[in-house]
Amino acid sequence: MLVEFWDFCRPSSLRTLPYIQAWHERYGPAGLRVIGVHCPGFEASKDEQAVRDAVERLGIAYPVLIDSELEVWQDYENMGWPARYLFDGHARLFEYHFGEGAYAETELAIQALLGVEREPLAPLRPEDAPGARLVVPSEERRAEPWSGPYEAGGVWAVLEPRAGRERGTVAVNGRELTVERAAAALLIAHEHHQRGDLALDLGADVRCDAVCFTAGLATP
Repeated sequence: MLVEFWDFCRPSSLRTLPYIQAWHERYGPAGLRVIGVHCPGFEASKDEQAVRDAVERLGIAYPVLIDSELEVWQDYENMGWPARYLFDGHARLFEYHFGEGAYAETELAIQALLGVEREPLAPLRPEDAPGARLVVPSEERRAEPWSGPYEAGGVWAVLEPRAGRERGTVAVNGRELTVERAAAALLIAHEHHQRGDLALDLGADVRCDAVCFTAGLATP
């Protein structure tokens, strides 16, 4: 059984999700059971209907437990998002990992438990490749709204329409973006780790919970 702690408004969870979904499809017939545990880390991801909508929108086919009060989180003494715990057939912890990465290691551990041998998934992004050199990005910012200098491979914002509004707009370095639901929106993507400046202007109908940064490849 693979237990994945995640938050649909966290970029790191969204970046890990395709691997979890692929393992469910690849190894479910061989006996793997995947369970998602959704634990909100932002105000935008606390609404349980928003979680259900995100599960449907993201095409998640395995069961997802909505842990709004972080009770399961506390039982596991979990440390962050995303986090995955792989158990054997006797409920013994076999392998675990916090954060992004180590996808090949987890898949090989799944194969070992199931007695399956096959080529692991190819990296879905260049920064996921074995031996990829990544640079630590700027820390998450929680000011509303936040603009300023950063260093990262990608810039994201946790956005949602304000209560009673169906949609709103934000301007990202002069480019307009429509916000129709609670989500982590990719604002800026770089091919490699890069320094830049973010100018984020919120419309009156949009709330921003945080600006987040993801790691990028080191410049060759």
